[in-house]
Amino acid sequence: MFHATQTSVSANTIGNAARTIATEASATVSLTGAQQNELLRALSREELIAMFADLELVPLQAGKHLFDIGDKMDYAFFPTNAIISLQYVTEEGGATEIAVVGREGVVGVSMYETERANCSAVVQTSGYGYRVRASVLRNAFFSGGALAQQLMRHTSALFAQLAQTVAGVRHGSIEQRLCRWLLERLDRSLSNELKVTQEMIANMLGVRRESITCSAGKLQEEGLIVYRRGTVTVIDRAGMERRAGGCYTPA
Repeated sequence: MFHATQTSVSANTIGNAARTIATEASATVSLTGAQQNELLRALSREELIAMFADLELVPLQAGKHLFDIGDKMDYAFFPTNAIISLQYVTEEGGATEIAVVGREGVVGVSMYETERANCSAVVQTSGYGYRVRASVLRNAFFSGGALAQQLMRHTSALFAQLAQTVAGVRHGSIEQRLCRWLLERLDRSLSNELKVTQEMIANMLGVRRESITCSAGKLQEEGLIVYRRGTVTVIDRAGMERRAGGCYTPA
């Protein structure tokens, strides 16, 4: 009798634990949560729900490398409130930002199994995102449908951003490039306050820190931003866009 009761309790305990895990999993991946990413929100309700089994909500901490140049991209990430910097890293270790991705897109898409990353993806602003195995996303792409269309649109937008970055380096002033850099993050942020340092900006733009200090000072004098140690608050977005000129196109 004792052994039978013990077995029954153990089975009940296991069953309850399984139900708890299932409940937590379903709560983690929800329609509302996934739709915080604009690319996923563009899918129909049925298409998005069909992806739930493959989506995983993960924390994305600032400084985390999702992948580096030459890595196999095992996962693709759909940020919700995190911001990810795509960077080209030289042999000497210098990093220059070539594009930025937030809740409007995805990073880590690989179109063939042996593909390797041609840049590094580094979380710049902490937050969350949904990850999915690259193979699952690849299969969904080749199956066609709305997801494939959205991935192609995002890839096109990413190339446009890259082209604008190159043009800005060639023709834009440091003030214009700084305005663009800040505006790109403002587009992907939930507030007008950005947690960044002058050293970080200088590294991403490939310029001296003193140049950023001088440029940030000018923007503050013009009433466009307020800069305090580690924090930039944009107080005149329209003015920032005018100051950026042709270096910036809204995401």
